[in-house]
Amino acid sequence: MNERTSRWIRRFHAAEAAAVRLVCLPHAGGSATAYFPFSRVAAEAGVDADVVAVQYPGRQDRRGERCLDDLATMADAVADDLGPWFDRPVALFGHSMGATLGYEVARRLEARGTPLLGLFASACRAPSAQRVEYVHQRDDDGLIAALRELSGTDSAVLGDDELLRMVLPAIRGDYTAVETYRHRAGRELDCPIHVLVGDDDPVTDLGEAEAWGAHTTGGHVVDVLPGGHFYLNAQLDRVLATVAARLREWHDAAA
Repeated sequence: MNERTSRWIRRFHAAEAAAVRLVCLPHAGGSATAYFPFSRVAAEAGVDADVVAVQYPGRQDRRGERCLDDLATMADAVADDLGPWFDRPVALFGHSMGATLGYEVARRLEARGTPLLGLFASACRAPSAQRVEYVHQRDDDGLIAALRELSGTDSAVLGDDELLRMVLPAIRGDYTAVETYRHRAGRELDCPIHVLVGDDDPVTDLGEAEAWGAHTTGGHVVDVLPGGHFYLNAQLDRVLATVAARLREWHDAAA
């Protein structure tokens, strides 16, 4: 597979011999490089997975493209682009908005008869537990304040006002997509869901994390880790150990 032919997928540390592929979807305002440390540590630790990341339009090497502000449109595009990457079993890992997007991508893939090993839903309310929020309607200063509250955007970007305002259209588009998303009843997932959430997450409480169980017939578990909405930054080794063990379990069960 030549990743240069893919509009949506980026690969930083190829693992051609890995048994499974893990497709990672970034948070609102994030880019594929948010998963560079995740991919690097996975490679160094010998995790048996080829880790790739989704690159949304409107940022980095896709900065010249129009941002998408509709989650369904994004899910359609990602699901279409993933086809060539199914040369081995695939699991999805999404953080925050990326988890909701991952769920909708998984729905589309399974509806086409493309099975998944499972979905990791990180720091995200269940699709049926979405709240009504209007961060995307704030002015630029209000949007920046919301980013600083969660501390998810790269600190170098937050500290550079000119750079931050350059990427605000992409961030606003992502917030619009996730805040206008409404779950549509229908067929739920067959694959299992592993939920991860920080114990001090101001965005996702435990009840909203537990509600993911209603969205699969394949079973779910919830792991609570120390930290806030971006617990992942400080818990990377622990998260990767959990992910590696779960991927082995899912792969063995599917064999």
